[in-house]
Amino acid sequence: MTKIRIAIQKSGRLNEDSLRILKDCGISIDNGKDQLKASSRNFPMEVFYLRNGDIPQYLRDGVVDIAIIGENVLIEKGEDIAVAEKLGFSKCRVSLAIPKAIAYNSVNDFNGKRIATSYPNTVKNYLKENSVAADLHIISGSVEIAPNIGLADGICDIVSSGSTLFKNNLKEVEVILKSEAVLAVSPKISETRKVLLEKLQFRIQSVLRARQSKYVLLNSPNDKLNDIIALLPGMRSPTVLPLAEEGWSSVHTVINKDKFWEVIDELKQAGAEGILVCPIEKMVL
Repeated sequence: MTKIRIAIQKSGRLNEDSLRILKDCGISIDNGKDQLKASSRNFPMEVFYLRNGDIPQYLRDGVVDIAIIGENVLIEKGEDIAVAEKLGFSKCRVSLAIPKAIAYNSVNDFNGKRIATSYPNTVKNYLKENSVAADLHIISGSVEIAPNIGLADGICDIVSSGSTLFKNNLKEVEVILKSEAVLAVSPKISETRKVLLEKLQFRIQSVLRARQSKYVLLNSPNDKLNDIIALLPGMRSPTVLPLAEEGWSSVHTVINKDKFWEVIDELKQAGAEGILVCPIEKMVL
């Protein structure tokens, strides 16, 4: 039986988020402790647990068919690899940072300076675009310590909350790129496995839509129903059902979570009552 081979990060936050979305897609992974390869019991899939930086080469060589990987890693090591889906989690930035005490005006301040980084290709391209000449020191880990020990004048690294920079007396001064987890595809994926990829993408898209939405139920007096419906986006149009109490209706709809509180406030002002909000597990369109 043909199985699609997916690579995910061996450990860390991206590993946890990757396993979570597969689980939400209804895919059960038989995964023992310290296993580097596992199979799904209810979907034709094999999971490979790999170092994040090695995944682009595994995709390029066709050892795996797809991967959940940080977009920043693809930009650094796999620009030739196609992205099938942006996944909306494990968001971060790749940024330039310098010691807090140093004044900063623009990226031109890096001219002639030393930058420590694990992302040399990304930094080189950014500096070239901005006509800046700097000396790069390539470090595989603990980049933040470089300015404190005199190895570099600044760094370029992943930033999420900024707490690591703060602890090392650094400040973020330039955002080179914004990144999130993506579903990447091997250029050597077979036609048979492309069919499995389409099935997986369908499930992923249903999960991602659900994560971005809330199911809302509310009561509306009939004389205000048109005003309330006008505020609701809905998937196609809201569902309206009569209540046992004459002159009232129940309205059911879906609201994007980014606009949730704004819409709720408007609904209350328009006369909606008894507003209930429920999470959505899957949304199939």
